[in-house]
Amino acid sequence: MKRLVGITLFIGIIISNSVFAQSSTKKVQVAILFDTSNSMDGLIDQAKTRIWGIVNEINTLRYQGQVPKLEIAIYEYGKSTLSIENHYVLRLLNLSNELDEVSKQLFALRTNGGDEFCGAVIKHSLDELEWSNDTTDLKMIYIAGNEPFTQGPIKYQEVCIEAKKRGIFVNTIYCGPYDQGVKESWMDGATCSGGSFFNINSDAKIVSLPTPYDDQINKYNDSLNTTYYGYGVKGESKKTLQSSQDANAETQSISSKTERVAAKASRNYDNSSWDLVDAVNNKQVDIATLKDDDLPKELKGKTIEEKRNFVESKNDERKEYQGEIQRLSSERQKFIEIELAKRAKEGNEVDDFGTKVNESIQKTALELGYVRK
Repeated sequence: MKRLVGITLFIGIIISNSVFAQSSTKKVQVAILFDTSNSMDGLIDQAKTRIWGIVNEINTLRYQGQVPKLEIAIYEYGKSTLSIENHYVLRLLNLSNELDEVSKQLFALRTNGGDEFCGAVIKHSLDELEWSNDTTDLKMIYIAGNEPFTQGPIKYQEVCIEAKKRGIFVNTIYCGPYDQGVKESWMDGATCSGGSFFNINSDAKIVSLPTPYDDQINKYNDSLNTTYYGYGVKGESKKTLQSSQDANAETQSISSKTERVAAKASRNYDNSSWDLVDAVNNKQVDIATLKDDDLPKELKGKTIEEKRNFVESKNDERKEYQGEIQRLSSERQKFIEIELAKRAKEGNEVDDFGTKVNESIQKTALELGYVRK
């Protein structure tokens, strides 16, 4: 059978009013546990390419009409340079809503040989992350690798049962043949917590699907970036990080860059910790109380009224650009669905990392009462 690897089935559909949809305290929490041993370079490359498609899929979810807040954590395990006392496990990012930081950590991943202890890395993620206690919040662990799930001093059965009790779904992605993943207990590692088991060909080259809308969406991204103004001690470095992650996405493919731009037009792309417009709009700071030293150069020496008018005008510009990106992204999605339908008739198959994550997110979310918009 011919295979179309890497065209994410559920590339995020961003509805035209998602930026303005009502936010809530509802959460979608996702922890991704990467095997970073020598054989996993292909897996990491797929994750780099598909992370924004995953974000966009989550952005389509609604709970009782409200937009859930997305938080992502990243772990690596199985690399010989990691601490043996810590079971060759390292937390790279706590559950965070700063999506540029998620991208940064993904692009910093490097592989090396080592021992892959699946039970241990799941246990670390359960103990170290600030998981929600709300039973209707969507809480997902994704562990990917290709060695027996049974390795290491911590039994996976015990930690999966713990996860199930806490309403956290452990989903396993075996990088190899399906039957081998079953044999090496990856299926059992998922089913014992109520999660899903998948297998992928992690070495397969991802095929991107360009569309007639990509160039225009990316031009709007350039305009969108002009509405970000850093404040405080993190402002300048975080603004630089935003640009560098745009560039990183583009190194993967034009499709990956376009999906990142679509994610930047969503409510979950929140930079209140460093961007003045988001911070004021989300009532994280009062611009009247900020010292000139903490403000961007454009606002130094301005009156309070001038500062407020400036931020308000930039917020209006941002909404306009985001609205156009959403509109074009919707048309882009329609184009992709038509192309996928054509290729499906030819027997092409989709089985990359991003597709499997999106499929399970949709399945579990619907079971918990979420809907896709």
